[in-house]
Amino acid sequence: MQPSNSGDVAYDDPWYDALASGWGESADARVPSGRREQDTTAAAADVYLEVQRSAAFREVRSRYRRFVVPAVMVFLTWYVAYVVTATTLPGLMARPVAGAVNLGMLAGLGQFLTTFLLTWAYARHARLRRDRAALELRWDTQELARGRGGAS
Repeated sequence: MQPSNSGDVAYDDPWYDALASGWGESADARVPSGRREQDTTAAAADVYLEVQRSAAFREVRSRYRRFVVPAVMVFLTWYVAYVVTATTLPGLMARPVAGAVNLGMLAGLGQFLTTFLLTWAYARHARLRRDRAALELRWDTQELARGRGGAS
């Protein structure tokens, strides 16, 4: 390591600018110039902005939000209700249900059960309503990026 004039630490790494082999480059690939990198980055950015404005992307986002927003609201309401009830009505939570099991224990275990059910419901919703559309959108995006020189 040698310090540079600007006060930053510079590393003498002969492999720093070398391309990784096996990542889609040909054997005689060279490091692109700064201008080409800027053009490629701008083309890729245009592709992603175009995809973000597409109806397919908006539909995937809409499907995601239609599930996640109500699910989060219900879960947070249930969690806050549990915490508030446990702190303000300890007598209610201590009410025995069966043997040593009381209402507070059942509500606490219900929190775990709700978490697992919500995770299962989210994964099912994603698999049935979003994954296929998102995968198609991903492939379309990659094809657009390749066509504009954004991805190799």
